[in-house]
Amino acid sequence: METYYLACAYVLAGVLGLCVGSFLNVLIYRLPRGMNIAKPPSHCPACGYRLKWYDNIPVLSYCILRGRCRNCGGHISFRYTAVELLNCGLWLACVAAFWRYGIGYTVVCALALSALVVEFFADLETMTVPDSMTIGVALCGAAALVLEVFGLGAGISWQDRLWGALAGGGFFALFYGGSLLVLRREGLGFGDVKLMAAAGLLLGWQNLIVSVLFASLAAVLVMGIGRAFVRPAHVSENAQKSDDLTQGNVTDASAQADISQNVSENAENSAAPAQANVFASPAQADVTDTPAQTGTSEAIPENADGCVEKEKKFEFPFVPFLASGIALALFFGTAICTWYMGLFA
Repeated sequence: METYYLACAYVLAGVLGLCVGSFLNVLIYRLPRGMNIAKPPSHCPACGYRLKWYDNIPVLSYCILRGRCRNCGGHISFRYTAVELLNCGLWLACVAAFWRYGIGYTVVCALALSALVVEFFADLETMTVPDSMTIGVALCGAAALVLEVFGLGAGISWQDRLWGALAGGGFFALFYGGSLLVLRREGLGFGDVKLMAAAGLLLGWQNLIVSVLFASLAAVLVMGIGRAFVRPAHVSENAQKSDDLTQGNVTDASAQADISQNVSENAENSAAPAQANVFASPAQADVTDTPAQTGTSEAIPENADGCVEKEKKFEFPFVPFLASGIALALFFGTAICTWYMGLFA
């Protein structure tokens, strides 16, 4: 009989996971834009065609329509199907990992992971973390705490969960405030602070450490690879101008002179950024004005009028790494902590 219930749980988790994943796509698109999640009904963003019920069948409709709108033939992003499949896989994984703790804890973990999926893609696409989803994670953490009090949880005490909320929110709030004081800009968004406080309540302080370590290592690795292979836009533009001048692609004499002058000036600026920065005092200029003041050795690009352009601050979404770390810690955090502590036993 127990095997029968488990099989039913897998089937139900798979079907509901796909259906909820379809709804998550609505949240990912509408929440960051401040739109109503119920109105207007689902429609093609290209032509406004209102989707029929048979156009909204998870995964199947995408395959039948071959990723195209039924009305205008416009392309439909595979991200919609990927979210449905991802949420389905996470819900099935919850049954596999947490069913032994009871259906209540399994549902709590599944809902928390769905909220993290929304935050993952919303921050990835719009650099926005919906507060409603962070509140959802916090509510799931509170529910897990209550289940723990009644002995229906995964063995993470309610004290550890409360300490996790304080540690997660406190540490990231300290980092947030410190970056404002030292760098005079946000080192991370305040949405990250709120998310980690909620995650601490869900995970407990031990598993929270695992999630932060994984997120930090993944972010360093990905951003390191990105910086190694992606050239700054103005450097690539100057290189292209230089190639055009060398190959004779620019025929206008005045244009050739302007390009030559800009390329030479940029080369001079990049050759001696340290000299300009050594003699500059904090009182003379704001440290966020130019690349030279932030310690970079890249040339300062000029616009068509010869005015120095401000370098765009390099920003990247950090919540996808945090959400991935939280999910990893939810499934494997306790095992990782037990293994690590066993090394010193």
